[in-house]
Amino acid sequence: MSTSAEARRVASGHLPGDLAMWFFILAELSVFAILILAFAVTQALKPQLFGESRLLLNTSTGLAMTLSLLTAGLFAALAQEQVKRSRSRYGAVYLLAALLAASVYVVLKITEYRHLLASGLGMEHNTFFTLYWILTGFHFLHVLLGMVILGWLAERCRRGLYNAANRSGLESGVLYWHMVDLIWVVLFPLVYVLN
Repeated sequence: MSTSAEARRVASGHLPGDLAMWFFILAELSVFAILILAFAVTQALKPQLFGESRLLLNTSTGLAMTLSLLTAGLFAALAQEQVKRSRSRYGAVYLLAALLAASVYVVLKITEYRHLLASGLGMEHNTFFTLYWILTGFHFLHVLLGMVILGWLAERCRRGLYNAANRSGLESGVLYWHMVDLIWVVLFPLVYVLN
């Protein structure tokens, strides 16, 4: 698709990806919004408990997880740009890089979970950790699904199934990953930083 055709597509109000993916993302964001609101309200009601419990988390690990997810999002966006320029094999390489960056998050999160469980900070420890496990666990499942999607997109790009004119499926998958990024960008300060 030429640059002028792309500009007409955007000017016509065309959303990237499939409409069904947008509805799915909206539904998922709604669930996360409810969970985030529950966390914020409970924190307002129990500030001392949340402040003390938050000190038991490693902010550096949270920051590293944030950087790994945002890096994966950058690579996914670069893959989309390569496909837009009819270079789907380069897109596959960027998607594999995104998958590798996302793997860093998974390793860090599993390590954090193991450390917390070994320290007796499971879901039943207190209200903060109940909400921590629900929020981060639900997000973790979304990351895993996102990684499956990234791998699937990489394989399709490698086989040349996406191109400048036919990339709606790729856009939908990348949109899903950006949703995962967006949610973590909200969760990281809420859970690890803000008092």
